[in-house]
Amino acid sequence: MEKNPVKQENAMSCGVACVAFVLNIRYQKALKLFENAQNAEDKGFYCREIVEALEKKNLDSEYKYIKNPAIKRLIYKDDSIVYLRRSKKYPMGHYLCRWNTKWMDSWINFPDEDRNAGFRKRLPGKPIYVIFTKT
Repeated sequence: MEKNPVKQENAMSCGVACVAFVLNIRYQKALKLFENAQNAEDKGFYCREIVEALEKKNLDSEYKYIKNPAIKRLIYKDDSIVYLRRSKKYPMGHYLCRWNTKWMDSWINFPDEDRNAGFRKRLPGKPIYVIFTKT
């Protein structure tokens, strides 16, 4: 199945774009799955909130801190979402989604305000959390 990258429409909504990508729905529809949708502009979302959004669409998911190789292997599963730790490049961290051996990046040209989404071959930072389906 071919999937198109989803552009984040708000400053702190990479998690929303990843949910839209995994569920194969539009960004605005994914945003409605979040309790505190206003956080998309200035606060962003925790892994727990992304799991809750996915579960509203009956996708049984969980998240884990990446502390060993067994957990790290989960990041390479299609539709897994990773959270990159805060860094100079991503001062608030960043979520990306795995698909077909690549990473869907909802703001691939960060920090350019004219946002574009696309696919990367490699992660642009260190993943510290993974969100994945339990199936």
